[in-house]
Amino acid sequence: MTRHESPIGADLVAAGERGYSELRASKHALYWLESRPEEGGRSTLLREVDGAVAELTPAPFSPRSRVHEYGGGSYCLAPDCVYFVDAVDQNVYAVASATSQAASGGTQPRLVVDGDATTRFADLAWDGAALLAVRERHGDGEPVNDLVRIDPATGDIAVLHSGHDFYAAPRPSTDGRLAFVVWDHPNMPWDGTQLVVADCRDGRLANATVVAGGAAESIVQPTWCGARLLFASDRTGYWNLHAYDESGVYCLLEERAEYAGPAWQFGAAYFAAVSPRHVVARRVAEGEQSLVMVDLELGLASPINDEHSSYSDIARSANGVAFIAGSPSRGRSIVETSLDAGTRRIVAPPGAMPVSEDAISRPEAITFAADEGEAHAFFYPPWESAGERPNEPPPLLVTTHGGPTSAANADLSWRVQFYTSRGWAVADVNYSGSTGFGRAYRERLNGSWGVVDVADCVACVRHLVAAGRVDPARVAIRGGSAGGYTTLAALAFADVFKAGACHYGIGDLRALDDDTHKFESRYVGTLTGGGKAIEDRSPINHVDRLNCPVIFFQGADDKVVPPAQAEAMRDALRAKGIEVEYLLFEDEGHGFRRAENIRAAINGEHAFFARVFDLPRQVP
Repeated sequence: MTRHESPIGADLVAAGERGYSELRASKHALYWLESRPEEGGRSTLLREVDGAVAELTPAPFSPRSRVHEYGGGSYCLAPDCVYFVDAVDQNVYAVASATSQAASGGTQPRLVVDGDATTRFADLAWDGAALLAVRERHGDGEPVNDLVRIDPATGDIAVLHSGHDFYAAPRPSTDGRLAFVVWDHPNMPWDGTQLVVADCRDGRLANATVVAGGAAESIVQPTWCGARLLFASDRTGYWNLHAYDESGVYCLLEERAEYAGPAWQFGAAYFAAVSPRHVVARRVAEGEQSLVMVDLELGLASPINDEHSSYSDIARSANGVAFIAGSPSRGRSIVETSLDAGTRRIVAPPGAMPVSEDAISRPEAITFAADEGEAHAFFYPPWESAGERPNEPPPLLVTTHGGPTSAANADLSWRVQFYTSRGWAVADVNYSGSTGFGRAYRERLNGSWGVVDVADCVACVRHLVAAGRVDPARVAIRGGSAGGYTTLAALAFADVFKAGACHYGIGDLRALDDDTHKFESRYVGTLTGGGKAIEDRSPINHVDRLNCPVIFFQGADDKVVPPAQAEAMRDALRAKGIEVEYLLFEDEGHGFRRAENIRAAINGEHAFFARVFDLPRQVP
């Protein structure tokens, strides 16, 4: 292999986008969704029993909710079937889950709720006789959300609770109670929510009582553990584990670590009760994840011997606990761990490594000084055999995650490796506003979006330049969604970046504030402070300060950030004479699911940067 050859091409990046999500467990089986870019971005529901995996949702069915546009909680388990929401019509279907049927290829899904895509469902749960769900109805004006109960035999829908702007996590107990989460504008669920507990008899709620939460306290993942209700609350400054029982609400374990994350999607499971006394949980401290066993009586967290870099969708399984695991050197997998014997089983493997692990750049967690205090990033040095100028520091690509209330982790990313294998260094920045560092770090961004996030990215570059690890003359920045906004703001309001790539990002905050969907319709005001700041922080109003090449990637069907955002920026930059490219993908929404579009985006982005910096394209 010559110095300029890379074993990691766009085909591998696209194939690597196949992912696992929404892991669930019954007494005898594990279930999960698998995304398939090669099938036009379809998701399918899989079931595993004793090592045998069967597909329950034949094409063209694709379980995916569109409530809040981001969905989640798109299926639930019942004794003899699985109920799911289909991506196309947003109707609820039932499919048999018996082992004999799964082994023979399953059966065709049966329609349960017959409507159109203006009525959507999410966060499905089974109460022993009927389905519980969050419903979102679209029509004139703002969509209406409520909590409903669906008769699986007739499809009849009864409203359980209404009146709040948002609902999530309907969780029935075994003693006839129902817990759920509500919140109202202008809050996002990580700002402030309320935990409600009500008696639930004969399909009706009574004595609904707010037991925890408020305008400045975020409640996540109510989970019944016998008569005790477990949940994560950030009233301590971090999402710590709490409980509610006849004695009231109390913190089970107070520490500077997070046991939950932001509810961008429904149905996330950050912990699972494995006995009346013990919980297995994902713990995040300073942005780095571990798996722990929490003793609820002693208030102690003990590490579980596991070497993965991320843990999600934790579920109590027949043999212990199962979870979706990430790794710095391999793709994501589904793992089941026996808590008694300490043995581990790979339920769904990451697939054979298409390249040698020697070609994988391992992340280094770095902390650096920034305007508001310390900030964080994962730094990936270039693959040592890939640099085209071995005696000079490499070009740097700064990546900005979406959300912005999300977080970068140390999982293997073929997008990152695509660049490091071509001689680039990559810095994946957890700027102020990222989760995993406590509420105060998260709230640094409130009123300061486009300021502190940009300052943190600039500080990261300067830190790496001062250490001699990157070339200050060849620094690019990329991001998607909210990360696309930070990318454009960094290009407009800072002078350290020489090129940028914006994927379905935001250039005009006022247009976003006017046009975006209900879930985020007040979010811009919170992040900027509202008023004149919305115009002042919009890159579209500062094109005069943007003087480097930019490439835009956009989905034609994006309802979160419509194409008009990217097209307005494109036109303004072209009018100024700035080098600009624009790729619009039909049949794509907010984020790309089709393999051919993922390939086109990664190849197009790298070719653009290579041309700007006069580097070899190296595209297989």
